[in-house]
This record gives sequence, structure tokens and C-alpha cells, in this order.
Amino acid sequence: MRIQIGFEISIDRYGDAALLLALSLRPEEEARVVSQTGLSLSPFTGLSEFTDSFGNRRIRVAEASGPLRLQWKATVEDHGRPEFIDTAARMTPVQQLPHDVLQFLAPSRYCQSDVMMTEAWQRFGHLPEDWSRVQAVLDFVHTHITFGYNYASAFKTAVDAFHERRGVCRDFAHLTITLCRALNIPARYVSGYLGDIGVPYAGPGDFCAWVEVYIGGTWRTIDARHNTPRIGRVKMVEGRDAVDVPMITSFGQIAITRFAVNCDELIPATA
Repeated sequence: MRIQIGFEISIDRYGDAALLLALSLRPEEEARVVSQTGLSLSPFTGLSEFTDSFGNRRIRVAEASGPLRLQWKATVEDHGRPEFIDTAARMTPVQQLPHDVLQFLAPSRYCQSDVMMTEAWQRFGHLPEDWSRVQAVLDFVHTHITFGYNYASAFKTAVDAFHERRGVCRDFAHLTITLCRALNIPARYVSGYLGDIGVPYAGPGDFCAWVEVYIGGTWRTIDARHNTPRIGRVKMVEGRDAVDVPMITSFGQIAITRFAVNCDELIPATA
């Protein structure tokens, strides 16, 4: 199957506001791209691209004032099947983890796994060191947090979400990461596209945050907000938590006046 993805964002900039964008696909996703249009900036302004320390593609937009419109779209291939869950996967002992995975065990700004250590072990420490422990964390976070866009806050941490019991997809991700790390399960934050493919329509498109855990010797996708295998995720960025991969970072004052995201299955035309 094929999926059409893209965004249109309008930004008002005041003074000499520079931007740093994390809106490109991960390099490993490029093999899935059938066609795409390059990032369109109107009016045109200078930009440069680089790869950050997590392997994400980032874009710097030159300083300028006035309105800016960003557009991008692509068609990607997908196998069309729900994500695979390896229920036989076992945790890797910390002393056997690859060096580059160890950083995803440490506390980070939004994921204070050291603060949640006692809570995590009291709730899940008795479970086997396998997928059942990960699934128990997912089940808990899925029922513990109530989703709502009006609950969004750029300053909310996993500990805040745990106590408030409400949030958006990044809060589900942060609490999941925090509990997993506290249980010695490496976990990282991921953001990208996830459309309503194979599930009931849930409203206008948006970017989505989810989690990858290192278990069974590889990284596996998990998502406590939906807590069910989904079809058609397309990955943009990964990091320790949301502080590493904000979609738009401004150095100066801006206002976002339009934000539209699409991720839809392309249905072949019938004769």
C-alpha cells in the first residue's frame, strides 16, 4: 500500500527570528519514499541542512522577519500490516547492552527515571524480564493518562503527567520511557506520522509521538496512547525525549498561524 504524508505550516516571525526545524524523515525511511516535493518556503529564504548527534536531519532557516509558509509532501510505501509484537522477546542484561544503547537508560529532562525508580519497581519489578514487563507498562500508562489536546504543556514532565493523569501523545511517551528506563529497559522518544489507517477516523491530522524500546536485541515500536499495533507509521526523528527533537525551535519571537498535517492511505482509482 501507499501512504501520502505532508505538512503545511504558516509562521509569523518578528524581528530577526531564526528557525531550527526537525520536520524531515529519518535517513532509514528514504528507501520507502516513492515520490516527494522538496521543502517549499514562501517567501524563499536561505536554509541549510545538517545531521544531529542522533542521526536526525535538521534544517536551519536564515534570520528574517515577516510571514513564512512551509510545505512538504511525499508518497511512501508501506507493507500494510499492523506492527509486529515479539511476545517472546527478553530483556538484555545491562552489562550486555551495546554501547550506543546505554544513553537511553539514563534520566533526561522530561523523563526522570531516577525519580520514578521506586514506583516502577513496586508496580512492575515482580514481572518476568521479557515482553510481559513492557506490556504491563503500556497497559498502565494507557489507562492512567487521559488524552486531550487541551492538556498539552511544553513544560510537563513524565512525573507531572503521572500525577496529573492527563496529557497528549508526548506525555504518554515520556511516562512510558521513564518507567521502562527505571526498569533497565532502554527506551527512546520517536516522532513522526501516524494516520487513521485501519482504525476509525479520529480527527484532523497531527504529528505523533511514540516510543521504541530495546528488547530481544533490537529496537521495537510501542505506543501507550493507542496500545495496539498500528499500520503506516513514518518516522521523522528520535532522541532521549522531546527536548532533543522539537519540531520547530525559534531563536526570536514567532507565532504559528496554520498547522496542518496529513497521513492518509492512497486508494487506487477503479476503472
